[in-house]
Amino acid sequence: MSRPKLLITGAAGRVGKAFIESAGRHFTLRLADSRPIQHAPEGAELVHLDIRDADSCRAACHGVDLVLHLAADPSPAADFLSSLLPTNIVGTYNLFSAAVEAGCKRLVFASSAQAIEGYPVDLQVPETAPPRPGNMYGVTKAFGEALAAYYAHAHSISCIAVRIANVAIFSPDERHSPRDVAAFISERDLAHLLQRALLADEKGFCVVNGVSNNRYKRLAIEETKQVLGYSPTDDAFELLKFPGGYPQRTD
Repeated sequence: MSRPKLLITGAAGRVGKAFIESAGRHFTLRLADSRPIQHAPEGAELVHLDIRDADSCRAACHGVDLVLHLAADPSPAADFLSSLLPTNIVGTYNLFSAAVEAGCKRLVFASSAQAIEGYPVDLQVPETAPPRPGNMYGVTKAFGEALAAYYAHAHSISCIAVRIANVAIFSPDERHSPRDVAAFISERDLAHLLQRALLADEKGFCVVNGVSNNRYKRLAIEETKQVLGYSPTDDAFELLKFPGGYPQRTD
């Protein structure tokens, strides 16, 4: 069987690199970013993409089957008018619109746990929880989820929004906040989750949560496991060598 052609926006970033190295072999890759991509495998197609420009998005989406939309300004401290609005709002609209116009079958949108950080930290947030952003960056991700829902219901494209939590590399005996430990997702678990989101049989629109198999989880993943066949292997508490309970805050 031929491999589906996948466009990855924001491919030069950390999540793009982890996904390409772990799961890229399952796809014919078109890697897009406004920055140089240093980790492109042999045979991958490289394109320059400015998601703020609609024509650039149309060119990037032409002829692909699947889209993994990672490109964004990821900073919670970013200015809304000068960066978040043109990149995360207009850019996401441009990309979705171009994917629909190109006849793409599925678009996986990299949402964020920041879209639900307004909930109390001692509450485990399920996949069905409506957005409650903790900052303006989270607001832009809530917009992206709403946009994904609209396009999935108004057009023949399947859209999955992945609320990615704390992508980190933990080492034994480090100290992190309880929230960051409970929200941990390893790079390999995230790559697996994104691969399942791209290839699962799910139709229409859904929201899934992105955390590892932590002893305590900021986000619930039972429905994510069931819908996508997600099978995380890492546990923040084991990686940090905590025998039980949350670590004490050091900040």
